[in-house]
Amino acid sequence: MTRPLEGRVALVTGVGRRIAIGAAIARRLAGDGAAVVVHSWVPHDAEQPWGADPGGLEAVVAEVRAAGGRAEHVSADLADPDAPARVVAAVRREFGHVDVVVANHARSGAQNLEQLTADELDRCHAVNTRGSLLLAQAFAAQHDGRPGGRIVLMTSGQNLGPMRGELAYAASKGALAAITASLSDTLIDRGITVNCVNPGPVDTGWPTPELRASVEERMPLGWAQPDDPARLIAWLVSPDGRWVTGQVLNSEGGFRR
Repeated sequence: MTRPLEGRVALVTGVGRRIAIGAAIARRLAGDGAAVVVHSWVPHDAEQPWGADPGGLEAVVAEVRAAGGRAEHVSADLADPDAPARVVAAVRREFGHVDVVVANHARSGAQNLEQLTADELDRCHAVNTRGSLLLAQAFAAQHDGRPGGRIVLMTSGQNLGPMRGELAYAASKGALAAITASLSDTLIDRGITVNCVNPGPVDTGWPTPELRASVEERMPLGWAQPDDPARLIAWLVSPDGRWVTGQVLNSEGGFRR
């Protein structure tokens, strides 16, 4: 039986931890037949409270390969303005072309208004906003018009409710939701769809016990698991998702904000 992404090549960024959304997306796309290149930047994970994957990147890549058979890894700091083009070039060297980009990477930062610094604003913008747009640019430049061109950006629902303790992060992710329609219109004539997904609260090991309990009270279906947004994204990049573009999709399981 032919799998929906057979013959496609996908780049998924931010795939550093097996428990997180990026790894779930990569496993889904590999299982659907895509050759997958996973991107990570371990130093960012290591400096966060949740830390890097204890099994290392070898374990992450092994899981993706087990799901579909073909997977490679590239490491890059997307705060470097030249990194997005280098990452896309690395995928092309490995597989010849790129069909799908899922810009799942993120710089996380917890600063309220009193704590906010110009440096954190710049860092979040560089990775979350600029890095995603430069990935889209590099992908579009190499796309040869074949069917199935897909870009999926990731936002965080900051337009649906306040994120007062994560202002730099929320601003940088909000920019991606705001630019989705314009980027879609720019690329649709080249056969590339562009959508943006807000996965809602997803349990990837980051919430404190207090936050977990507080959010769960407002989640009729409980916390999302990483495979919940992964299923939506896999559909968007499949042939069945070809008619959807320019949309910001909120996948929040009835989250009562």
